Amino acid sequence: MRDKSIPFLMLSCFILSAAAHFFFLQKWPEGRLMIGPNDGLSQMIPFKKFIYDQYTAGNFFYSWSFGLGGGFYSQLAYYFSTSVVFLFTSCVVFFMESLQLIRPPDLFFWLNAVLIVSILRLSLILFMSTLVYRYMNISTAAAFSGAAVYGLSVMYFRHVVFWEFFADAMLWVPLLVFGVEKIIRESRPVLFIVTLSLMLMTNFYFAYINFIFVFLYIFCRWMIPLTEKELPKKKQLTFFIKGVLISFCISAISFIPAVYGYVNNYRPSYEQNIPLVDLSDNILFSSHVIILPAIVVLFLLNFSFYKHRIFTLFACLSLFFVLLHFSPLAASAFNGFSAPQYRWEYVLSFTAGGVTAAGLHFLKQTTIRSVLVSIVGTLFLYMFTVYADQRLPYTRDQWNTILAIILSLLLIHVILVLVFSWKKKKGVLLMLQGWILLSSVLIVNVYEKYMQSGYPVHQVSAEFLSSEAYNSKEQQQMIGKIKKEEGGRLFRIDWMIAGRNNTPIVQGFNGTSLYSSIFNEKLLFFYWHDLKIDMGRESVSRYATLGNRANLHSLLQANYWMREKNKGENVPYGFEPFAESDQYVVYKNSMTLPFIRTTKNVFSEKDLQSASPLDREHAMLDGIILNKGSSQQPAKEKNHISSTAIETVGATYENNRLTVTEKTGGIDLLPAQTLLNTEDLYVHLSIKNREGKGFSLKVNDYRTTRKHGASIYKTGVNDLVIRVPKSEKISIRVPEGMYELKGLALYEEDYRELRMAVQQAENTSSFEWKRNKLAIDFNNQSGEKYMVLPVPYEKGWELKINGEKKQIEKANYAFTGFALEKGGNHIVLSYYPPYFRLSLFLTFVGMMGALAISSKRV
Repeated sequence: MRDKSIPFLMLSCFILSAAAHFFFLQKWPEGRLMIGPNDGLSQMIPFKKFIYDQYTAGNFFYSWSFGLGGGFYSQLAYYFSTSVVFLFTSCVVFFMESLQLIRPPDLFFWLNAVLIVSILRLSLILFMSTLVYRYMNISTAAAFSGAAVYGLSVMYFRHVVFWEFFADAMLWVPLLVFGVEKIIRESRPVLFIVTLSLMLMTNFYFAYINFIFVFLYIFCRWMIPLTEKELPKKKQLTFFIKGVLISFCISAISFIPAVYGYVNNYRPSYEQNIPLVDLSDNILFSSHVIILPAIVVLFLLNFSFYKHRIFTLFACLSLFFVLLHFSPLAASAFNGFSAPQYRWEYVLSFTAGGVTAAGLHFLKQTTIRSVLVSIVGTLFLYMFTVYADQRLPYTRDQWNTILAIILSLLLIHVILVLVFSWKKKKGVLLMLQGWILLSSVLIVNVYEKYMQSGYPVHQVSAEFLSSEAYNSKEQQQMIGKIKKEEGGRLFRIDWMIAGRNNTPIVQGFNGTSLYSSIFNEKLLFFYWHDLKIDMGRESVSRYATLGNRANLHSLLQANYWMREKNKGENVPYGFEPFAESDQYVVYKNSMTLPFIRTTKNVFSEKDLQSASPLDREHAMLDGIILNKGSSQQPAKEKNHISSTAIETVGATYENNRLTVTEKTGGIDLLPAQTLLNTEDLYVHLSIKNREGKGFSLKVNDYRTTRKHGASIYKTGVNDLVIRVPKSEKISIRVPEGMYELKGLALYEEDYRELRMAVQQAENTSSFEWKRNKLAIDFNNQSGEKYMVLPVPYEKGWELKINGEKKQIEKANYAFTGFALEKGGNHIVLSYYPPYFRLSLFLTFVGMMGALAISSKRV
């Protein structure tokens, strides 16, 4: 392209991008935002604000505010912590904030920025796609039309609204193809290396998907050469291998910590059957993932185009990806051979854009006969699809509207293609290209409209964001009272809005909950297996609360418990009223433990294997639990289930099988009278629905939910421990159905161990936590053996005591402990992402390699 045409193309891309966002632009003044109410508000925006606040404060790696604490650099790399787009955006925002052009960005700022960033991102996608199609000797106008088919795909807008970082993946596809073509045609590897490096840095998950695509693209390019003088395949392969190795090294500074974060996460294996074929999605009319434009179908059925290699290349890839779209097994493969996820179809949109661009370029060479054949085939395909599709994802009125719009668009496409093939007038071709742009804009805006009604996107407004359902003024006032009471001390608040585990990030306090696809697996195991803490909602990607168990609250500094007034019946033992408002009440722990605890008592995980979670709580209060042998034996509480009467209510219970015949029913546990002199009771049970249904479980005033058997977010863990204030009757209730209920156990808790731990705790140590370093001074005059901190154990922490490097041990199943020396202990704990120094070295090596290879030509 001529240099003078570049500004015009950039302006055209921006205008087209803005037009594609017209629905959201017109709603913007009304306070409506381009974000979904679920993951958008629960993850995307909170994580953006959190990372920006941490980075601009000079903290790049670790935060105690990330759930129960964690290395957010590696654990949030799946989202934004290493995203090139987000980092660039953050630099611009920080620059504007430094010049006082904007106020410090809050949640509202990041919410409003989504639309602006999306318009600019899509403009860049359109621009780069046009360039790569143009590089393949396709006319600029045709290339721009093809770029519109790619960029203005429903998947782009679906991703931005619900999982914004997904949309960044669409930036790399045209650049990767451009880089591949530069190697094949010109022996120039720089663009390939730069693109691959940025892609690997930004998101390892979509890098995996794009790697699959680029492998298939290279394979097809080898089968379908496009030019006469292409680099021999052996030399191409050399460039590709070197490029991949160099790119991996350059990206290592973010890629290695990100992959470690993924590996250190845990997801249960997907055990459901994955079918080979599923034809339920309608990609011509109503798919939420990919809607194949009418022009693409017309061109794919025009067999005269297949004599042109560039068209054949994109057509073969498109048809192959269409077939893959209808295979859940392929969706599983694109998702790392886990549960099927349809997130990869943007590559189909890119190849469909290539079909459009090449078809428009060669349309003047086609015959009226081949056009008529393609029109007949297309009309038959659309009519058959309308007749065969009885699964309506919309209401009947919405379906009729969509049907009328798409068939009308198809008819106009057919007329324009037919007229041009007959008259071969340039003006008609321009009308066709213009209509492709207009129809693409129309389809995505209609999709955006029905996405608002199909999902509750319309709820996301300025009013909603300041409501009780997200972040109200009253909630902030209550949190402010707690912060004022505590001053600069480290503490946690057990509080979250129902379903929003990232409430602590949104409302700016240290909490006990987190919702993220990736975090420290040791914390999950701590909840699921070691302490069997119920979270109030089963999920593989969330943890929340401490089950209202006072021992855990004291151990983990969760010294405040906040609830709505009508939902505060199950207050942890020892918590006393602290503050209240019209709708909320806060309780404060009267039996607090210091942040830093030392002990002479060491217990072994092995010795506690058969112990109850209550025994393990007591061992943590009496000393420290380590994953190694110990001569000290933990005390064990008696299981009182044998002396407890069991009665059925609206159900039958025999041989661990509970059948509830009424709307709700279950069993009642009637503890012996001697247990009524204690403080709390701990009920252990293992329960699952034998029909695989999801259900709610109530134990007296405590309620939790369990997912259906086919859910990809089911933990597969059915063992629970529910703390119940002492009661003459413990009612276990579930909805009508058949259940497996076993492992019943009942323990009493009088909190003797907690009281003793509080009395014996010494606050003789001082500490300072600044960014990724925790410095502690402790004078060990009483011969304490170990120090334990409520800081989750994870790779990346380094320990020095009195200047000497020491070993950190996993303590209390998921937290940090280490041996002490006699006398003075100057302790420095430093956190860097796993393998960070190696990553830095590899990045330097990669950059040197890139400089070396870019200076050579084959």
